[in-house]
Amino acid sequence: MRLFDTHCHLNLADAFPDPAEAIEAAYEAGVSRLLVVGIDVETSRRALEIADRWEGVYAAVGLHPTEAPRWNRAAARELCELARHPKAIAWGEIGLDYHWMTSPAEVQRECLLEQLHLASDLELPAVLHCRDAHADLLRLLESLDEPPPLLLHCFSGGPDDARRAVALGALLGFDGPLTYRRNRDLRELVASLPRERVVLETDSPYLAPEPHRGKQNRPSLLPLINQTLAALWRVDPGESAARTTANAERFFGLA
Repeated sequence: MRLFDTHCHLNLADAFPDPAEAIEAAYEAGVSRLLVVGIDVETSRRALEIADRWEGVYAAVGLHPTEAPRWNRAAARELCELARHPKAIAWGEIGLDYHWMTSPAEVQRECLLEQLHLASDLELPAVLHCRDAHADLLRLLESLDEPPPLLLHCFSGGPDDARRAVALGALLGFDGPLTYRRNRDLRELVASLPRERVVLETDSPYLAPEPHRGKQNRPSLLPLINQTLAALWRVDPGESAARTTANAERFFGLA
C-alpha cells in the first residue's frame, strides 16, 4: 500500500526540529510521498531544503492568507525563485482566512489573486487554504478565465461548495477531521464526491486523527485517515490508498 500525504508542515521547526524522524516513520507506515507546504518565504525555503534531502518528499511555496500583510514585490520575487526548484511542485498554501482575519478581506483577495497568476505563469498547481470564506473564494476562482489546477486542502465547505469546486476541476483534500465521531456531515459529503477528486493529507502537526486527537499530528498517521475513507467508500484500504495516491500524483505531475 502506497499513500501520499498531500499536505504537511514538517518545515515548522518548533513541531519538527528533526524532520528525519517523521519522514522515516512515514515511510515505514506506507506513506511514500509527502508534500511539505510553505506558509511564507522562510518556511517555503525550509520546505525545499527538506525536499532536497529526501526521496519522495516535495515542496509547495507560497504565502498563507494570514501572512497577506507581508506580500510585496520582494516576497513575490523570492517565492518565484524558489518555485523554479525541481522539487517545487505546487504554489501554496494560499487562499482566504476570515476566521483569524489578520488583514482585511480585500488585502487577502489581492494577495491570493497575484499568487494564482504567478502559479499559472509558472505552470504550477495551487494549494488553497479556506476558512470561513468559501463563498468569496469560490466566487473569485469562478471569475478567473484560466485558473491553475486547484486543490482545496482540508476541505470544510458544504455540499454546494464542493459541487462548485468540482465544477472548477478542483481536488479536495481531507485529513484528521474525517475521523472525528461528530463529523457525520463531512463523511457523508466525502462519500458522495467523485472518487477521482479526493486526496488525503495530515496537515501535520495539526488535526491529528482519532484516536490521537489533541496530540501532535504526523504523516505516519495518514493510514488512519485512509481507513476511514475506505470504510466510507466500502472498499479495501489498499484500493482507497491506490486511488487517492494516483489522484495526487496526476495532479502534481508525478504520474
